[in-house]
Amino acid sequence: MAEHRLVRSGEKLLKTIKPWGFGGVSLYEVLRFFIQGLFEGFITTRASAISFSFFLALFPFSIFLLTVVAYIPIDNFQEELMFLISKVVPPNSFQAIEATIDDILSIRRGDLLSLGFLLALFFANNGVNAILTGFYQSYHKVELRNLFGQYGVSLGLTIALSTLFITSVALIIFSEVGISRLEDLRIVSNFSSNLLFAVRFIIIVLLVFLSLSLLFYYGPASQKTYRFISPGGILATVLLFVTSYAFSYYVSNFASYNKLYGSIGTLLVILLWIWVNSLAILIGFELNASISEALKEHQGDDEIRLKSFS
Repeated sequence: MAEHRLVRSGEKLLKTIKPWGFGGVSLYEVLRFFIQGLFEGFITTRASAISFSFFLALFPFSIFLLTVVAYIPIDNFQEELMFLISKVVPPNSFQAIEATIDDILSIRRGDLLSLGFLLALFFANNGVNAILTGFYQSYHKVELRNLFGQYGVSLGLTIALSTLFITSVALIIFSEVGISRLEDLRIVSNFSSNLLFAVRFIIIVLLVFLSLSLLFYYGPASQKTYRFISPGGILATVLLFVTSYAFSYYVSNFASYNKLYGSIGTLLVILLWIWVNSLAILIGFELNASISEALKEHQGDDEIRLKSFS
């Protein structure tokens, strides 16, 4: 009896909370749809499809970027990039790819540049298209596009997201080199350099949020019930950073993929890392779709009330 009262009190409290971006509906109404979508929407299966598509796109896109870097005439630029990659790639995975990356960075290949661009565009477009398909397979009703419309939108989003990604990478690399040189010349103090790194982190977070907002807003066929700056975009951004850091910590301290699987363990770690990020993106979209469903139900209830009084 006491537990039943506690549940009712919790429901009443959630019904009084109406967060920003929920369109006036309560947290309780949104959570009903959100939990239902997570448990009945085959979200892990959809994340697996997305992660496989991006796993295929990862290598040609990486080769293309690294081939472009070989043409950048900046001292110690390649060394800084290698250091950055060692920090970004899941732990224990960098050693397996270090020699290949160094070979691509040190030798200029014009033929590899053109071929890498075409392959990167093709596979990256397939990855973005897999995300859109994952959106359309949501448990909640999402307006679909026809085949040509979906591929057209995915191509536009691929170009936009690739531009934002390259901008983020360039920002990280150039800021790392620039701040290090400023420190060597004693133009900035340690406090100032830490402040600049904090500003850089904020900009990167905003670029990630912008990328997710583009996906969530232009992915569905109709944008009427979706905000560009949405709660789902905020949730997905937070989840991406939290899960990436948590996954990195887990692999560094507890996992032994290389001991169990040998060199193939590196590929398993990367694939699992992409799957975790795909899951975070889908969870963010499910929140937006749940808000949309709650709004439709709320508007339907208002129409019924109006008809009953007419």
